[in-house]
Amino acid sequence: MIKNNYFTDNEDLMLHFDTLIDFQEIINEYEQDFRDAKKYEETSDERYAMAPHDEEAAREYYREVLTNVGDIAGNHVAQNAGTMDKIGLKLEDGKVIFPDKMNELWEMFKNAGLMPYMLRRESGGLGLPVIVYNMLQEVLSRADISFLMSTAVLNLAETIEKFASHEVKEKWLPKMANSEYTGAMALTEPNFGSDLSSVNTRATKQADGTYLINGTKRFITHGCGMTGIPAVILTLARTGEPGSGARGLSFFAVDGSKVQTAGIEHKMGLKCSPTCEIVYEDSPADLIGEEGYGLTRYAMGMMNGARLAVGTLGIAVSTATFEESKKYANEREQFGKLIKDIPAVKKMLDRMEREIVAMRCLNMEAARMIDLYLWRMERLAEEGVSDRDIRKDETIKYWDKLATLFTPLNKYYCSEMSNVLTYDGIQIHGGVGYTEEFDVARIYRDARILTIYEGTTQLQIVAAIGGIVAGMTAKGQLRMYLDKLMQEFTPSAISQKLYKILEKAVNSYKEIENKDYFASEVVEITARLVSGLLLEKTTAKVNGEAKTNRARLSNDYNIESLAICQADLIRLESAKRKQPALDMISA
Repeated sequence: MIKNNYFTDNEDLMLHFDTLIDFQEIINEYEQDFRDAKKYEETSDERYAMAPHDEEAAREYYREVLTNVGDIAGNHVAQNAGTMDKIGLKLEDGKVIFPDKMNELWEMFKNAGLMPYMLRRESGGLGLPVIVYNMLQEVLSRADISFLMSTAVLNLAETIEKFASHEVKEKWLPKMANSEYTGAMALTEPNFGSDLSSVNTRATKQADGTYLINGTKRFITHGCGMTGIPAVILTLARTGEPGSGARGLSFFAVDGSKVQTAGIEHKMGLKCSPTCEIVYEDSPADLIGEEGYGLTRYAMGMMNGARLAVGTLGIAVSTATFEESKKYANEREQFGKLIKDIPAVKKMLDRMEREIVAMRCLNMEAARMIDLYLWRMERLAEEGVSDRDIRKDETIKYWDKLATLFTPLNKYYCSEMSNVLTYDGIQIHGGVGYTEEFDVARIYRDARILTIYEGTTQLQIVAAIGGIVAGMTAKGQLRMYLDKLMQEFTPSAISQKLYKILEKAVNSYKEIENKDYFASEVVEITARLVSGLLLEKTTAKVNGEAKTNRARLSNDYNIESLAICQADLIRLESAKRKQPALDMISA
């Protein structure tokens, strides 16, 4: 793969960091009057030694972290990703064997002090807002999603940080922050994938108040931990009676050294990311939060972050494919000229470029929304405000509701488009793209999981459609958001037309008998409208050559959106009228 710093060599990502992100609002919410720097002045506690003391210092701290990650990603991980993929994983005597280079790179990342990037400083983490660690994950997964996953699972400690009791936090967070333990999340079972309310794994409370878990979980990423390092397995288990549904489920932290790795999946991609079947036999467990809220409050509470992350991986693999394809097209000659000059190839490269910048706009906005409610919630909780009153806070309600729409929208759109773009990357490489000689084959295989991970595309559509329909009512939050967004710049005539198409689409959808069948059309229209508007907004914020280039990408993206969305609308109106689309066009 291309050897470079994967943060600083990404012009669009750097543009977001340097110009497009409103860091003032993010820093105000996250750093909370730079309280960690004040704690360091008062206590000299080394956990707060790197805490920024003002906005400029915060920006530079975030930049330094991303630059360091970019160096490891592009100059080390990416250069070994193909070799690690070929070696893969082995299961011997219940232990998963990783490639030596994977272990070496993991130690490099850990020794650079970068591992606990999602944790707050008080828990031993780096102390990064969501939008920054989201960029970090994009940079790292562009090099190799398998490697990214090996670091991301440790950061499941964030769930313990948010929801667990003081005693459970004290037991596990220091060990995870120091990489003595990594992490895993065990929700699914052999017979229950997305149907989490039906899981059977059982947690039994003992006389002394502790719990023992029995059962089997499947498709558990890094359930085995890393080499010599067990996982803290966040486990969804039933504490209520059989048939008690979602309210009978609770969430637990389980020492991975107390479970058995029964097998690992042999997958088409992510060859160095172990997907385990794990067996619990009277495995001791620590309750996280309260009984009965495991699915509804704690597991579902992680959904916004999980959906954001998978969308981010979609952008990462698309970027990797685009850069590798662009390099190949600039070197490969056919018919006496470089293939980049062949119109059919250029057309694919152009689509890659505009889709990636649009996807990143949507992804960054979803991350921003999480930042604008999450840290306010935590601050109010620390101040002793009741959970009920926190939920009534108008700022929190607004951004939480929007994030709950934008994160499945982001996951749906970016994961689906990544499969389209990595497919094109194979095509640009021609015959060699179908071989393992070039990295695009591995990237293509890795991308395929993204429409399945953390809820399939079809479930994301179900998660998004209600927020779109309710949000487009006269006083709906999506309409409020779109109207405010369109007041911040002068939207193009195409964007205004797309807005009207969304209104018509929602109205038609409401009148269709078989609504679920046509939800995808409404969600696609929404995703392309929002992505296009955000791309136009960012175009208005830059100058010079960047503005010229971005305006071209924006215009081309919106033209394509108009064609796609008009086709979606025809299908919706045809279904509403119970009239064949061809008859409507003829009329």
